Amino acid sequence: MTKKAVVLYSGGLDSTTCLAMARAAGFAPCALSFAYGQRHAIELTKAREYAPRVGAVEHLVVEFDYRLVGGSALTADIAVPKGGVGSDIPVTYVPARNTVFLSFALGWAETLGAFDIYIGVNALDYSGYPDCRPEYIAAFETMANLATKAAVEGAGRYRIHTPLIALSKADIIRQGLALGVDFHLTHSCYDPTPEGLACGLCDSCRLRLKGFAEVGVQDPIAYV
Repeated sequence: MTKKAVVLYSGGLDSTTCLAMARAAGFAPCALSFAYGQRHAIELTKAREYAPRVGAVEHLVVEFDYRLVGGSALTADIAVPKGGVGSDIPVTYVPARNTVFLSFALGWAETLGAFDIYIGVNALDYSGYPDCRPEYIAAFETMANLATKAAVEGAGRYRIHTPLIALSKADIIRQGLALGVDFHLTHSCYDPTPEGLACGLCDSCRLRLKGFAEVGVQDPIAYV
């Protein structure tokens, strides 16, 4: 019987590649997405539609309203920066988001009897979010093995897999292409049009376009 792994899946380039890598590693990927009131909710529409097509054997969508917390251009009435990727943590950072997401993933993994969680964080071509760093992931993994009945009773040890963490965006795209990922089925933009066209100017679009340019492949999604 193939072991299950919970994969955090936004419908974006990174998380889709991460799911493909989990599948290639021999796991049955259980995709976990969130409807949290995000500005770019088009990503969730795509995630719901495409999860089975990118290899998920199950897909759970958790709904909660992070707009009540606010504090981010993705969850509050704050403009998404369009001036380029800077050195400071941008306002697109959502307070403690990965901690919340990983906590849901841990709970579902324990329910499924799975001990592997995949998250597509990246600490190279990214916007400087503190919850994408290796030391954060290591700390969460330690906590997971202290805080769960399954780990404390010795049923297994939780592992947080971060196969993209040290890759450039170009290398992530290369990995995805090698695994047969159809990047037309992904969405990255923080501020898309109502029709779902990517803006081409936010941090996420800039990093994506830069990656495809470095690979020498045309990005298949539509931009304004």
